[in-house]
Amino acid sequence: MSSAKFDIVVYGATGFTGQLVAEYLAAHYKDDKALKWAMAGRSLDKLKSVREAIGAPADTPLIVADASDAASLKAMVAQTKSVITTVGPYQIYGEELLAACVAGGTDYFDLCGEPVWMRQMIDKYEAAAKASGARIVFSCGYDSVPFELGTFFVQEEAKRVFGAAAARVKGRVRDMRGTLSGGTAASAKATFDAVAKDLSLVAILNDHFALTPGFAGPKQPKGNKAAFEEDLQSWAAPFMMALINTRNVHRSNMLMGFPYGQEFVYDEMVLTGPGEKGEANAKRVMAVNAEKTGPKAPKPGEGPSKEERENGLFNLLYVAIAPDGRMVRAGVTGDRDPGYGSTSKMISECAICMLRDTPDVAAGFWTPGAAMQHRLIKRLQDHAGLTFEVEG
Repeated sequence: MSSAKFDIVVYGATGFTGQLVAEYLAAHYKDDKALKWAMAGRSLDKLKSVREAIGAPADTPLIVADASDAASLKAMVAQTKSVITTVGPYQIYGEELLAACVAGGTDYFDLCGEPVWMRQMIDKYEAAAKASGARIVFSCGYDSVPFELGTFFVQEEAKRVFGAAAARVKGRVRDMRGTLSGGTAASAKATFDAVAKDLSLVAILNDHFALTPGFAGPKQPKGNKAAFEEDLQSWAAPFMMALINTRNVHRSNMLMGFPYGQEFVYDEMVLTGPGEKGEANAKRVMAVNAEKTGPKAPKPGEGPSKEERENGLFNLLYVAIAPDGRMVRAGVTGDRDPGYGSTSKMISECAICMLRDTPDVAAGFWTPGAAMQHRLIKRLQDHAGLTFEVEG
């Protein structure tokens, strides 16, 4: 793809999240003459108005492409080294674009949190991607970049302190401020609808190793009930995004050649504090989770205001536990609301990291963390407002 006109095309630039990705590239890379990028979507008029609204240069290229028009997607893909797509639910709108990228040997980055569809795409297109040279990178946003890299980061510290990676890691959400995106709610609904139509998909949805074809590890914690954690002295509640993040962490371990071992156990929960108050908070989290995919959930294209995005944050705790009970801890934080402000920065930097810092990554289907490891951590700390720190 060295003859490609563009480095990155942002597909879905007129949608809520796509516009934020385009805005980030326009602002953060405005003086970077080497980065050639374009905006793509269904309507030229809407693309023009978004270009103006985000303050992108007037000569920022615009491409008309539509998920329902395979020829337009192929034409778009042929012009670029990589595509960032924010057009979900991916199980409804994603396959044509993914197939075009695979066929064209073009790198692909999305925000997918739909494990059933991801497994179907891996099974269907992995061999073709390896043959064409395409790198297909799922889940480049809040699901699951900070969780996947948080595990990687704490395991690096475990190796230093224990002399080996830990077979047990806990991922815990300490704080998270921001609203669920309409796209995430729509993806969850699309997944539940697909499963209702085809009950054989339930097994994939419930399998912690759904994204590690040919490998099944040990039994994993279910994480579906509130519980008191003695080692952390806090109540913990189920975490809505564990359903996708845990699968990506296990896939990451497999793609890297099992540096965490084949008996690795990993789960995610939300810490709600000690005592009766912590227990009450844990029950409240469970009630709120149920609402998030119900009739009151935000619609695709809806999302928080600029002020809400900028006042948002996330704070994650990673605990690696040695067989003798010793623990090492690491924190991962983000400076914007997770679903939009941070996600738009993360997916942009994933694409640039692959382009500039890790061009030698082999073709095939990847998780961002397994593909880019330390170099992605560095880029996210330098550019995207994330921190990774070992804690006492």
